[in-house]
Amino acid sequence: MQTMMGQSHGRGVIITEPSPFDSLPVDCISSIISFTTSPQDACVAASVSKTFESAVKSDSLWEKFLPSEYESLIPESRVFSSKKELYFALCDDHVLIEDGKKSFWLDKASGKRCIMLSPKEVSITWGSSPEHWQWISIPESRFEKVAELIDVCWFEILGGMHTRYLSPRTRYSVYIVFKTKNGCPGLGDLPVDAEVGLVGQESYQKLIYFVGPRGSGRRRDVTRPEVREDGWMEAELGQFYNDSCRDDISLSVVKTDTPDWKSGLIIQGFEFRPVKTR
Repeated sequence: MQTMMGQSHGRGVIITEPSPFDSLPVDCISSIISFTTSPQDACVAASVSKTFESAVKSDSLWEKFLPSEYESLIPESRVFSSKKELYFALCDDHVLIEDGKKSFWLDKASGKRCIMLSPKEVSITWGSSPEHWQWISIPESRFEKVAELIDVCWFEILGGMHTRYLSPRTRYSVYIVFKTKNGCPGLGDLPVDAEVGLVGQESYQKLIYFVGPRGSGRRRDVTRPEVREDGWMEAELGQFYNDSCRDDISLSVVKTDTPDWKSGLIIQGFEFRPVKTR
């Protein structure tokens, strides 16, 4: 995606003919672009003219797309040749914050903030009992430890986060990111209750599968998981609108209405990312 939005400017072709904007100072064009477009649109704008191409390379433009605290997110060992390079690094390379309990990055197209919560940041019923849940390390996880379900009857996860970590005036989706073992016995093919919302407001409720039955046993009103590019699975728990970054978010994933023993689920975390606009 970086190539599409970067030097090749998507499907656009650099126009060599004069443009009416060529008479404007490059800094002026950069400022106009930064206040009226997204990072993706800014890269497309580079195809308007050579002057626009120069404006889109401006550090002053890309700094406006960076989070205000970006300097604290950069490892001292890394050096970037431009703010544009830094922007794409924050899109491609997740940064651990809050003592390694949250993973932060930027949505490449919009520049919106994204967060994944470690399972250590939520409340898992029986999560501290090794006979029910274990905390394991696996190399493909962003976090030092992830939660593995060993054996429970009462499956309940409750959690949340403050909206200040996210971008204002943005609709977000929340996902549980996981893997299963042996089909996730006692849980994988059953509808699981999921709920997401802002505290004090109406919440978003739905049913999800961690695996899902095949054939006629599949229910159309239950969300099936999808495979991610990183090899993990994800299921959307719900959505909410973050208006002013002054609210608390609550989430829950619960299956307590069956007596079956449940096992075979590995949870990497809970991901908050902007809803894609079509």
